[in-house]
Amino acid sequence: MATNYYLMTLEEYLTPKFDKYQRWRQIARSLGLSKDAKQRLGWIIYYKTTSQENASLVCRRFGISRKTFYKWFNQFDDCNLRSLEDKSRAPQKRRKREYTGNQYVRVVQLRRQYIRYGKNKLLILYRQRYSDDAEMSAWKIQCIIQRSGLYFNQVKQTKINKKRANAVKKKRIVELKKIKRKGFLICLDTIVVYFNGSKRYIITAIDYWTKVAFARMYKTHGSNNSKDFLERLVYLLDGKIENIQTDNGSEFEKYFDVACKKIGLERYYSRVRTPKDNPVCERFNRTLEEEFIDLGNLTSDTEIFNRKLTEWLVHYNFGRPHQSLDYMPPMNFTFKYHKVLPMYPSSTLS
Repeated sequence: MATNYYLMTLEEYLTPKFDKYQRWRQIARSLGLSKDAKQRLGWIIYYKTTSQENASLVCRRFGISRKTFYKWFNQFDDCNLRSLEDKSRAPQKRRKREYTGNQYVRVVQLRRQYIRYGKNKLLILYRQRYSDDAEMSAWKIQCIIQRSGLYFNQVKQTKINKKRANAVKKKRIVELKKIKRKGFLICLDTIVVYFNGSKRYIITAIDYWTKVAFARMYKTHGSNNSKDFLERLVYLLDGKIENIQTDNGSEFEKYFDVACKKIGLERYYSRVRTPKDNPVCERFNRTLEEEFIDLGNLTSDTEIFNRKLTEWLVHYNFGRPHQSLDYMPPMNFTFKYHKVLPMYPSSTLS
């Protein structure tokens, strides 16, 4: 069976004017290479076509380090363009069953005798009864319980397991192809602050592209407050929101999730313990802390704090130069590159 490398005719292949690098691009499309692999191929083609094959010029052109370029350049095989694909990061040695057959029999006996006991209680009894075995752990006991299927209410547990297996999979933010458009993606996060023994929560939001931001302090961490924040945000942005990103916190569930569905927003989640999935909002949180909170504006009175915060947000959106926006304020950047209604600024200030 012919491979995708031979999609061109023999006449095209033998034609001296045929561009070798154009052939690489055709092969990349036919192989269905990923976006990252095609981008790396572009680096190499640019390197090959520049005078004197200048690696520094390539790095400046594409905004990458020399280390990154040479890593993929040395890995590149012009006979196998898949060499530019990311390799699997799955561990080569996966965790296997660590309990012995004797441990399995002992735990099963204990479980049948104390069917309502959890793994931690069973571990205490196991160590009391079998003091010669110091390698037993709660994790091993849980594995044995799951394998043996010893549950007090087997029917109920089967339903729970089935429900967990059929649970709706969360859409992760890495699955979304970001588009440079106002309101295409709004990123949310929460800052926890302490003042004189009081605990307060500041919910923050920022447009991924235009950097227009909004924030508000609440006394509690409930999803009803997140819902209130979302409704205010939708009003301020004149309903021009397409997708929304949050972390996996409980404040962004229940009432907040219902509000998202009612408004018709597509939700995306950051991966667990992966702050780099929400870099724009994380950077805004740092700016909020350094340029507002740390300058003596923190108070446990939410009304006073939100009033001062609103004034600061006006300056942030209308006056503060942003390096990522070519030193323009977010609203100036929005007016320059997007069509905005004349009433937009007044609705922001309300």
